[in-house]
Amino acid sequence: MSATLLFHPSPDAVYGFPNASLIARVDSPYQRIEVWDTRQLGRIFTLDGRPMTSTGDEFIYHECMVHPAALAHPAPKAALVLGGGDGGAARQLLAHPGIERIVVAELDEQVIRLTREHMPEVHGGAFDDPRVELVIGDAAHYVAAAAQARSAQFDLIVFDLTPPDSPAAGLYTTTFYRQLKRVMSANAVLSVHLGSPYFHAESIAGLLGDLRGVFAVVRTMNTFVPLYGSLWMMATASDTLDPAALTADIVAERLLARRIDARKHYSPAVHAGLLTASPSVQDKLGQFLKPSS
Repeated sequence: MSATLLFHPSPDAVYGFPNASLIARVDSPYQRIEVWDTRQLGRIFTLDGRPMTSTGDEFIYHECMVHPAALAHPAPKAALVLGGGDGGAARQLLAHPGIERIVVAELDEQVIRLTREHMPEVHGGAFDDPRVELVIGDAAHYVAAAAQARSAQFDLIVFDLTPPDSPAAGLYTTTFYRQLKRVMSANAVLSVHLGSPYFHAESIAGLLGDLRGVFAVVRTMNTFVPLYGSLWMMATASDTLDPAALTADIVAERLLARRIDARKHYSPAVHAGLLTASPSVQDKLGQFLKPSS
């Protein structure tokens, strides 16, 4: 039986996918998880009715969330993925040959089970790699315990969480960012998704302000993600590393040196575009960004 799968990026906007078929649904202790089959983007995974990833375009989001930050680091060895139960971020991180350890801290084991079963091309076998460690539970608790024990130092951190206006809101705060810095190596960089500048400009401005209050170097990225129905913004944050300092030639050299060629979206030419916001986006965010003192 088919239905029109509708998403609401804001109270006054809607888009969707007609003739979608529900493949699986689970009400876990944390959220409703659904997997839909669509003609446009293949299988789509949703949480509480919000789009998370699809087999048809997941590479756009995951490549942008991982490679600009990872290439800015000269030799990343350890990575932490907050959320990431679909395995897409882990798969992209494993493309960097120097990676020795990836911790995926996913709250809901049902997310891993359902996406692993119904969307295997997203994780691509990442969870079977011995370098990947799955930790089921609250990511904030994992970070707090690791900081207390001083048991881990990560070079890369990927916020592959539900949006900032979801139950994960407590992880998009200056308090949590400062906690994260206790488990970050000296040259670490984190990558975080922010939302659509056309639907969530005020929220994005607040998130960027918080990141800039904790990290010395914050850079925005933007690209169109079909599943999200809009231009989508992300950011990198670090005290030392700046993806914007990488020219197309440097990106090409590092991709070649690391033998990362299985890409569908990210490239040396795309890198500069990701880090450049159009005047309309700058104007949209400028309505809400606080003036620098």
